[in-house]
Amino acid sequence: MEKELHVVFGTGPLGKYTARELVRLGKTVRMVNRSGKTDDLPAGVEIVAGDAYDAAKNIELTKGAAAIYQCAQPHYYEWPEKFPPLQRAILEAAAANGAKFIVGDNLYMYGDPKGQPLREDSPIQPHTRKGKTRAAMAQEVLDAHKAGKIRAAIGRASDFFGPGYDVFNDLVIRPALAGKAVNVLGRTDQPHTFTYIADFGKLLATLGTREEALGQVWFTPSAPAITQAELVKLLEAEVGHPVKTMAAGAIMTRILGLFNKEMAEMPEMMYEWNAPFIMDSSKAEKAFGWQAAPLKQTLMETVAWCKTTGKSPIY
Repeated sequence: MEKELHVVFGTGPLGKYTARELVRLGKTVRMVNRSGKTDDLPAGVEIVAGDAYDAAKNIELTKGAAAIYQCAQPHYYEWPEKFPPLQRAILEAAAANGAKFIVGDNLYMYGDPKGQPLREDSPIQPHTRKGKTRAAMAQEVLDAHKAGKIRAAIGRASDFFGPGYDVFNDLVIRPALAGKAVNVLGRTDQPHTFTYIADFGKLLATLGTREEALGQVWFTPSAPAITQAELVKLLEAEVGHPVKTMAAGAIMTRILGLFNKEMAEMPEMMYEWNAPFIMDSSKAEKAFGWQAAPLKQTLMETVAWCKTTGKSPIY
């Protein structure tokens, strides 16, 4: 009997952790990216080249799949123009082949929670460009599910970290290891939920293998919220020396944005870092029977991974 085929679009950190969990669950995994090449994956994972904007090619690459995972995205600064057609072209493949459609998403569509914990059914009230884009994309998926065009589920996470996710690692972990100041955003005294990216991948794989998850939005099981100051204290214990911080507010991110397109997108997201930003993941924890590992443990795993990659810190 052949193993069930699951196809993951995108070979970034989220796509890879989703693939690893699917392999652990005994599934056949195919991953799609532009080059048809990547590394650091379990033996047997197939990597194929494809342009995710090409719906016809997507249909061809996902023929026979039980589930399709949308973990691909354009550059941060290209979201409003390029993200909706990218996801739509992958959704069309799920519809054509009768595959489940599992989307990796974030919390931007909820807008500023004014310090209140976010839950899956919190009001959708985006006030940023990227939040409005994400809200429209998610609604398109849920509408297609309701109409019977696809069978879908959406997994969401807060700001994530972990081995392989170099945005966080280059700004925080590697500078700390090198004795440099780590980069934090906004206020360091406000509680913030951080999601371990391996848990995000585990959630998406769970959604693709549990029929009862379909038609719903799910938050990734995550450790209790912690302030950035508390996070730095945990980091100090792991690296074995004091760690200085360099905080960037809206003005600084605007200045940095003059030289970096990705950073130019940050000012509108500063609301996440200037007040409590707490995600309640109890729905998934209760439904699927697992919780995130303690932040101290996952931070230790991330530091250990960064020590072995040999990449230079950004400062």
